[in-house]
Amino acid sequence: MILCLLIAGCSLSGFSSLLQSQPLTYEGKAGIGKGKHIVFIASDHEYRGEETCPAIARILAHRYGFKCTVLFGVDNEGHIKPGSSNVPGMEILEKADMMFLFLRFLAPDDASMKHFTAYLDRGGPVLGLRTTTHAFNGLKGKNSRYNYNSRDKSYDWGFGRQVLGETWRPREGAGHYGSNHRFSTRMFVLPEQKDHPVMRGVKDMHAMAGAYSAVPIEGSVILGKNQVLDSMKPDGKPLANKPPSPCIWVRTYKSTSGKEGRVFASTQGASEDIISEGVRRVIINGVFWCMGLEKSIKADMDVAFVGPYQPTTFKFGGGRKGVKPSDLAGFESPLLPEVK
Repeated sequence: MILCLLIAGCSLSGFSSLLQSQPLTYEGKAGIGKGKHIVFIASDHEYRGEETCPAIARILAHRYGFKCTVLFGVDNEGHIKPGSSNVPGMEILEKADMMFLFLRFLAPDDASMKHFTAYLDRGGPVLGLRTTTHAFNGLKGKNSRYNYNSRDKSYDWGFGRQVLGETWRPREGAGHYGSNHRFSTRMFVLPEQKDHPVMRGVKDMHAMAGAYSAVPIEGSVILGKNQVLDSMKPDGKPLANKPPSPCIWVRTYKSTSGKEGRVFASTQGASEDIISEGVRRVIINGVFWCMGLEKSIKADMDVAFVGPYQPTTFKFGGGRKGVKPSDLAGFESPLLPEVK
């Protein structure tokens, strides 16, 4: 009897461990996204991409029917660790219809990068927020070309510049713009782009994270610019010495297969940024556009949060401790829970 209980206990323990190791997936039931799979990868050190990504994933799954899988940087015990280069589950990119990224200075192992580069080689659509412009740092060998500061002549400035359209280049005008944590950011639609599908219904975009300056690569279509405000409040006044800089753009990149993949990029998107309905809306619209679903973008699409959303203030070393991806399962679990 005791032996049976021990075996059962071991089996339950193994089953529990198996569940803990499974990718976090939100399954949509019906909608324009039914049958389409978006893979989110969240691992940045500061801006709480581990909160932004599941929040957007839930909206897309629950309200529009997409299947959304969220991968996280984790520690050795499987807890979410912002900025970790250990991102289990990247093989799922083989079945992805779209890749949604919030990364910063990662150096995943070659086995993981193989799936990432294979996705790019087939020209899949990509959406990147904030620090994803400088997603990789410290990659070695053939993958070093993806580093944010790569000067490989065939792939200058790495993944950020060549795919998203910009990297981290402070000397070339791509870096912090104004004082982060002191000055927030207002974003506005360029008048000449007001009819672009991505900007449909978008207004009143206020982001808590400080502005970046950017000089998107030639061929990018700039849809929105930013204003550095003199406070952290939406009604702050623009700083006169900080003229607007590009903060939202779209483009295409050409893959090794010859296929062109659609790209949406924004220098904003921190977990507190998406409290703004306008910021959430432009990101959701960007997903639809990347997937070729721009005809389905409606100005009044529902972009309300699904389940409790309780973002933490962005900072290095921040983020909730002791949380595993499985703690975020379902549509009603808190994002992110406080683990005591």
